[in-house]
Amino acid sequence: MKKLIVQGSSRSDGNTHRIVSLFREETEADLLDLGEKNILPFDYDFNNQDDDFLPIIRDIADHYDLIIFATPVYWYTMSGLMKNFFDRLSDCLKIEKPTGRKLRGKSMALIICGSEEEEVPAFEMPFKLSAEYLGMNYLGYVHTWIEEDIVTEEVKQRVKQFARDITT
Repeated sequence: MKKLIVQGSSRSDGNTHRIVSLFREETEADLLDLGEKNILPFDYDFNNQDDDFLPIIRDIADHYDLIIFATPVYWYTMSGLMKNFFDRLSDCLKIEKPTGRKLRGKSMALIICGSEEEEVPAFEMPFKLSAEYLGMNYLGYVHTWIEEDIVTEEVKQRVKQFARDITT
């Protein structure tokens, strides 16, 4: 099973990346850093087709079985980079339908990185519902946090267990 982590953080080497690195120690997942890409907001006139989104989503649809989205918690929801990416999935329903169809049957999971142990209610809902709408298998999420620059042993164990749960 070929795995890809789509990291959507404004800091490529920030806390979310620290958690992603722990996850990658347990799996052989490739990494796509949205912070290094130019993905424009969704546009009903589709004037944004020259950005990086279409080549990226085609590559994902053609080469990966499991897509793990990794995002920090920004104002109780996913990051702006991740939201742009999800909004652009609308391209797969309008102008890139063959690619959208290739997402059916693939699996999706979520890594959440916050600043505290308390979870944001319903944070996963946009991911879960998007997977359902696209015909993907939603495998769940792991909530992680880094306090005062420390990744606790509990968080490390959660990440390891989640990696095992979704890849075996």
